[in-house]
Amino acid sequence: MRMRRLGRAGPTVSAIGLGCMGMSQSYGTPDEAAGRATLDRALELGITFFDTADVYGPYTNERLVGDHLRPVRDRIVLATKCGLLPGSPGTPMRIDGSPAHIRAACDASLERLGVDAIDLYYLHRVDPSTPIEESVRAMARLVDAGKVRHLGLSEVSPETLRRAVAVHPIAAVQSEYSLWTRDPERGILATCRELGVGFVPFSPLGRGFLTGRLRSTDGLPATDFRRGLPRFQAEHFGRNLALVERLSALADRHGCSPAQLALGWVLSRGEDVVPIPGTKRPAYLEENVAALDLALSAAEWAEVAAAVDPAEVSGARYPPASQAAVNR
Repeated sequence: MRMRRLGRAGPTVSAIGLGCMGMSQSYGTPDEAAGRATLDRALELGITFFDTADVYGPYTNERLVGDHLRPVRDRIVLATKCGLLPGSPGTPMRIDGSPAHIRAACDASLERLGVDAIDLYYLHRVDPSTPIEESVRAMARLVDAGKVRHLGLSEVSPETLRRAVAVHPIAAVQSEYSLWTRDPERGILATCRELGVGFVPFSPLGRGFLTGRLRSTDGLPATDFRRGLPRFQAEHFGRNLALVERLSALADRHGCSPAQLALGWVLSRGEDVVPIPGTKRPAYLEENVAALDLALSAAEWAEVAAAVDPAEVSGARYPPASQAAVNR
């Protein structure tokens, strides 16, 4: 397994991490047994970077990940997040970046994970009612207390990152980044590099759309959250599928799967980029890790980028209420 470092002073991790959310929520029915099998296979493949959050489940994914990985605690880097709280059924999640909440959330995550310290602790979303300096200052106190080793932020603007770094070093920024979501290229990726902050793309496979396996939403369980995402709606789905067909044709030419080509493109963005594709199936995990073996030229990667032109992507990332929680 190749390794990459998150930021100038952050942890060294496997070049591909594992997003664990789907083992407990969002993508169909949770499957703990499959999740545990996937965690085992990840360790066998050399993955050392595991990503969870308190709100996943909610409050069950940390227990699954912590319980299963505790025997290899000294070989892995555990990342979790705070600041998002589940709303009541049918209502958006709430954001709380207050110092009091951060302190309490960290202690609760430590208990669920069953560890003495969290390797990388993210603020899941920026709280508009709490200055980022106050949130980061509270997180820095957790570092001073030995409860957290490195700090991270998720879905932040360049300005917010600059303000945060002025308070305490930030090891990584996590944002959605893929062939069909290039928002980080409009500022935050460059700012991370300027400030020596690692970049962790989530959903690098477009929430499964870029794998080419999803031909319609008919087979998705009623609880699958993609049913509520604009890009998966009927008026957008067909247009986006045409882009995946282009990607699939290129993948055939290069002797790989569309998923591997999409993930390989994200990996090609730089040694400071560590994607965390999520899965609860060992076979898909193996397919993802094999993307590290792709060796395309700069011109070939540019052709891949052009195949899924973000200007042609139909539909927004999130519905309005969720999009409003993304710091800009």
